[in-house]
Amino acid sequence: MEDKKTIVELDLRLMPPAERHKKIFQIWDALTPGETLKIINDHDPKPLWYQFEVEYKGKFKWQYKQEGPKDWIVEIKRI
Repeated sequence: MEDKKTIVELDLRLMPPAERHKKIFQIWDALTPGETLKIINDHDPKPLWYQFEVEYKGKFKWQYKQEGPKDWIVEIKRI
């Protein structure tokens, strides 16, 4: 029997841009290996990927689920 994977969804579209990264990392820090943070954004979160590369290199898997044109959806799995 396969374990149910935990996905925490965070819709950033209505959140002020200045608060987004802080909220993302609050949730990320609470995740355990195998859990996933799914973000929904109104633009490509590529700068966030670079921040993860610097701070969590080798500890995450980044997967685009939707790449625009209106919304971007990314799953960031803690490994």
